[in-house]
Amino acid sequence: MKVVIDEKKIDEVLNRGVITNILPNKEDFKKLLMSGKRIKIYIGFDATANTLHLSHAKNIMLLEDFRKLGHEAILLFGDFTARIGDPSDQTGTRATLSKKQVLSNIKDWKKQIKNLINFSSIKDGAKIKFNSKWLSKLSLEDTLELASKVTVQQMIERDMFQKRIKDGKHIFLHEFLYPLMQGYDSVSMEVDAEMCGTDQTFNALMGRTLLRKIKNKEKFVVTVNLMENPKTGELMSKSRGTGVFLNTSPVEMFGAIMAQPDEMTEILLINCTRISKEEIKKIINLGPLEAKKKTAFEIIKVVFGEKDAKKAEENFVNTFQKKEIPDEMTEIENKENKNLMDLLVEKKILVSKGNFRRLIEEGAITELESNKKIEDVNFIPKSEMKFRIGKKIFVKIK
Repeated sequence: MKVVIDEKKIDEVLNRGVITNILPNKEDFKKLLMSGKRIKIYIGFDATANTLHLSHAKNIMLLEDFRKLGHEAILLFGDFTARIGDPSDQTGTRATLSKKQVLSNIKDWKKQIKNLINFSSIKDGAKIKFNSKWLSKLSLEDTLELASKVTVQQMIERDMFQKRIKDGKHIFLHEFLYPLMQGYDSVSMEVDAEMCGTDQTFNALMGRTLLRKIKNKEKFVVTVNLMENPKTGELMSKSRGTGVFLNTSPVEMFGAIMAQPDEMTEILLINCTRISKEEIKKIINLGPLEAKKKTAFEIIKVVFGEKDAKKAEENFVNTFQKKEIPDEMTEIENKENKNLMDLLVEKKILVSKGNFRRLIEEGAITELESNKKIEDVNFIPKSEMKFRIGKKIFVKIK
């Protein structure tokens, strides 16, 4: 794939509204993109939970934009740093994870992002890397050498450390090591640019410092928005379990997007679709309900495909707007006579057994023919039974 030297296409990526800042400056970064040089750009994720949300999807889509411009795109899984625990945006120490937990989470993530970025091309596809490959090999001598590049004063300038000091809360030594480890990722991969959320700017700049001191190479830091609600400031968070998540079904995701506040519609369209800004204005002018339906359809088309997006939209229209039970619903085979809870989790209709139990307690699972609520968590369904699961999901047992 040749590097794209098209100012209009480059400006579309840089000015869409996903990117909030480019350090040291946007002008030089644009010049680099216009130069024809194939740059190496990456974004890193610590696999601290088993699911991603739409704010993560937005970041991966932006990385794909740079890949389509002809650049080397790297998705870095922090399988080592996730076990340290990033103090970013935390008022207390983040819990550390086992290696087994981290690898399990990464396995789930790969499934969730497969339609968001192209990994299939051997020559030009995005690459997946794991930072344990180099961080696990650092000796104590290596770590001390790395630590000698940074002062304690630089570390405690970090805003969350300042807050903890002010509140009289502990800062553990391993938390000082986290920015060093993440910064060393840039050194090891010798990247030209790093993408990160605004909450990761300190860590990304640490990588810029280390890369300059160790390799005498400059690195751009491309910060992206966190898709916060403009009225409440609420963020999507994998750690807190808030947001629209990628490990749900198309029907569930459609409902979750429809449940988002009206003020999030334009933000979702800008970040999680590639519809033009002019078209977005037309969609917003349709009014809150229709605009949100269009938003849900377009996002699900990106994440799952157009066929699933159409089915999810039809389900929403029939179930909520027409107040009907849909003619077509998800069909589940039960050849082994399993209980309903195991079936729904196994077929990924629901995320977990805990989710099923909560719905049972809320009286939110109904057998449609008898209109009776299911109260037994071990209930075994019969063939041809139909169920409403919560407000948005309908299933039929085959």
